Amino acid sequence: MIWLLRFKPGASTSTNLLVAALMWSFIGLYLMVRGYLLSGALSGILIALALILGTMKAFLVIERAARKNIARILARPEGRCIGGVYSWGMWGLVVCMMLGGRLLRNSTLPSLVLSVIYIAVGWALLLSSRLIWREWNARKTLR
Repeated sequence: MIWLLRFKPGASTSTNLLVAALMWSFIGLYLMVRGYLLSGALSGILIALALILGTMKAFLVIERAARKNIARILARPEGRCIGGVYSWGMWGLVVCMMLGGRLLRNSTLPSLVLSVIYIAVGWALLLSSRLIWREWNARKTLR
C-alpha cells in the first residue's frame, strides 16, 4: 500500500486553493452559459431575477461552504493529495447536485424556469468563488 503513495498527486496549499477556485468558477460559468443557451429568449428581467436569486443563495448558503472549504485546505499539511481539495461530504454534495441537475433537465419544468435556476446557481458559485480566489491570491503574494 505504501507504494501507492508514490503515485499520489500531491500539491501545495496554494495549488489546492487554485484548483478549488478554478472548479467553482468554471462550474459556475458553465451553468450560467448553459442556462442562457437553454432558453432561446431570456428577457433582461429574468436574467436580473436569476442574478438576484443567485446573489441571495451565495450570501446565505454557498459562501459558508466556501469558507469551510478554505479552512479545510488551510488546515491540511503541505503536499496533500489534490483530490482531497474537498471533503468526502463535499464530493457527495457535488454528485447530488449533478444528479439534481440531471433530474431538472429531464423534468417537465419550462425551459425559462430551468434557465433561471441554472443561471442563479451558476452565479452563486461564481460569486462565492471570489472568497477562494482572494485566499489564493493572498498566499501567492506572501511568497
